[in-house]
Amino acid sequence: MPSTTTIPSVEPNRQAPAPFWPSGWWKIVDARIGIVPLPIFLVLLALIAGFAATGSVPSDILMAIVLLSMGGFACAELGKRIPIIRNIGAAAIFATFIPSFLAFHHLLPQSVLNSITQFTKDSNFLYLFISCIIVGSILGMDRAVLIKGFLKIFVPLAAGSVAGGIVGTLVGVLLGLGAYNTFFFIVVPIMAGGVGEGAIPLSIGYSQILGLPQGDLFAQVLPPVMLGSLTAILLAGTLNFVGKRYPHLTGEGRLQPGEDDELQREEEDAGGHPVDVTTIGAAVVTAVTLYLIGALAQRLWGFPAPVAMLVIAVVLKLVRAISPTLQLGAFHVYKFFSTVVTYPLLFAIGVSLTPWDKLVAAFNLPYVLTIVSTVVSIMATGYVVGGWLKMYPIDTAIVTACHSGQGGTGDVAILTAANRMQLMPFAQIATRIGGAITVTLVLIGLTQIA
Repeated sequence: MPSTTTIPSVEPNRQAPAPFWPSGWWKIVDARIGIVPLPIFLVLLALIAGFAATGSVPSDILMAIVLLSMGGFACAELGKRIPIIRNIGAAAIFATFIPSFLAFHHLLPQSVLNSITQFTKDSNFLYLFISCIIVGSILGMDRAVLIKGFLKIFVPLAAGSVAGGIVGTLVGVLLGLGAYNTFFFIVVPIMAGGVGEGAIPLSIGYSQILGLPQGDLFAQVLPPVMLGSLTAILLAGTLNFVGKRYPHLTGEGRLQPGEDDELQREEEDAGGHPVDVTTIGAAVVTAVTLYLIGALAQRLWGFPAPVAMLVIAVVLKLVRAISPTLQLGAFHVYKFFSTVVTYPLLFAIGVSLTPWDKLVAAFNLPYVLTIVSTVVSIMATGYVVGGWLKMYPIDTAIVTACHSGQGGTGDVAILTAANRMQLMPFAQIATRIGGAITVTLVLIGLTQIA
């Protein structure tokens, strides 16, 4: 018999499971809530609870970074994970209105609320953000497209304002709210430019003309501002979703076709110097300097500081007074603030500047339908007129939506929901200049009929 050879079975190589330390732990560290590593988030929760237990939470910048980052990114992550509404700006809505709800119902420790409110109101945090966003986005634009966009945007903005005023008033009349009440106390506040620059001066003007208490009038015009801004946020998020489905309708943050990467070309022409940390620091100082020039202009001549800063930045860009390297540094600053600072800022706004009770007060059907029809008309007109002017319809509509927002805070929320923070310069025109023109013309008209 032939001998048989038994071939031993060879077991496949099995890798031993990787030890938990350190590779398994590193995976946990790399899990994040927004930008905050999960273990750090848990440690910070314990630390804040400890400070709150002592009865006092500091309101300095160190504690503010922690509180706002945790709150803002936690709310935003929740909004990003809810089906359907995550596609229409839920992250920005949650980051703004959940903290407003929590603050109103005292579901956060009072010491935490006091810390956030004091920091937000004392630090001018909002205007640091707007400065870096505006200057960075302007310096990162193509010069020719920039000037054409600034000239063109006034057309859909004006047309949207007229359409919103007519449609909103007609809807209010049909729902029994009356033409006078609808126009002056619902439609106009929506387009007045927010709270500080819109509702307050509008209520003061109404008080002087009508001889009624300013506080009562302010309480009347504030709810449309709040609900109009919420409507614009939802619609801007919806347009962002539509733009993903129909990319030919949007420039993804550009107002019109033809924009090329001028900044990259100029950087190459200048020798392609890399952007280092000192250049980014210089860009921050430059942005703040332009804002302070605007603030001084506001103090001397009453011209809104963000608009003065915007005009100066445009002029510097057009005359090529800023080097390509510094422009690129400013663009990096813009990217940092739009990515890292937006949701913490919205959380701060929700806690300290968004009264939940005023928002809820506007929720009755005739009121809501009137406000929604006004905002829809403004944005739809911007969409149509933008297309007629060979601008991207979706991006034009989003800019005109800012005319019905809650001032600078509304601009941040609307553009965040639309994922188009680079449109902030045009949004500021819609909010500040559009709001100022609206308030001025309406008060002049009211004096003639009162």
